[in-house]
Amino acid sequence: MKKFQPIDLSALLQELKRPKNTLILFHRNPDSDAVGSAFALRSLLGELGSPAYCVCGDEIPARLRFLTEGVQESVLPSSIPACFSPERILTVDVASPEQLGSLQADFESRVDYMIDHHGRGTIFADYYIDPKAAATGEILFDLFSMLHPECLSAPVCRALYAAISGDTGCFRFSNATPHTHRIAAALLESGIDAAHINHLLFECKSPAQIRAEATGSANLRLYAEGKIAVIPFSYAQKKELEVEEEDLNTLIDVARSVDGVLLAFTVRQPADAAEFRVSLRSSSTYDVAALAAQFGGGGHPRAAGCTVRTADLESAIQAILEKIDNSMLF
Repeated sequence: MKKFQPIDLSALLQELKRPKNTLILFHRNPDSDAVGSAFALRSLLGELGSPAYCVCGDEIPARLRFLTEGVQESVLPSSIPACFSPERILTVDVASPEQLGSLQADFESRVDYMIDHHGRGTIFADYYIDPKAAATGEILFDLFSMLHPECLSAPVCRALYAAISGDTGCFRFSNATPHTHRIAAALLESGIDAAHINHLLFECKSPAQIRAEATGSANLRLYAEGKIAVIPFSYAQKKELEVEEEDLNTLIDVARSVDGVLLAFTVRQPADAAEFRVSLRSSSTYDVAALAAQFGGGGHPRAAGCTVRTADLESAIQAILEKIDNSMLF
């Protein structure tokens, strides 16, 4: 079995300076860190003479299209020109090959470098991983800062700010460090409209998303004397409410917002199949990344995710609950 090697930031930059046709892969069900980081890196590679395309197993949610408009209208593999032959494949914000979703079978063994900030996961290529970084966008800012200032164009600054703000909950989460805030200040000095970006990320919700949150709130369950909150969401509910997977992303915020909850998770059924996506959040010292790792997932101590394959939704919930050490919540 091949042993993958770490690479430092300066060596990574030297590699990226080599002009090569490049694919940038990011995780399924993409969030603002994945999209912002991927498209910021695409811009950098273009500056360095490398044609690049961003690719994901899922299309970008409508609420994040402001980061990609006029650059690349689709990120599905079928949208890449047939004449484009990749010479280098990078992943950003991907903690394990499973997070590639439908791309895993074709690309897992072909990835040259991982660029990520998750402390737990499965390494599948040579890598630069900084678990201290609040977002992959923070790593890319540091990378860009090693080059000339012109690399930080307005679209790049907007993408990096969205990446970092998204993964820090608008700088509310404990992963936002002094360095994170210094980067945010530098990006603000470029003239981007941070208020508008944060409005789009956190305040704009479609009617479908509101319906999903209402149903999630109605079905919320509490365990361990109110310290654990769970929101299940079945495929049948998705069809009934006419919502898409992207409309369910804020369900975890509903669960973790309940007073007294220290650990929250959602269990979603993306398709009519025995496979369930779990998002986990901790408002205490409980390490949800360690919990997710037991199911092949990964993430951070306070925010993580995994996929559970069980017979049905209830079994998936029970599988997670059985792995939680309740004594750590008291």
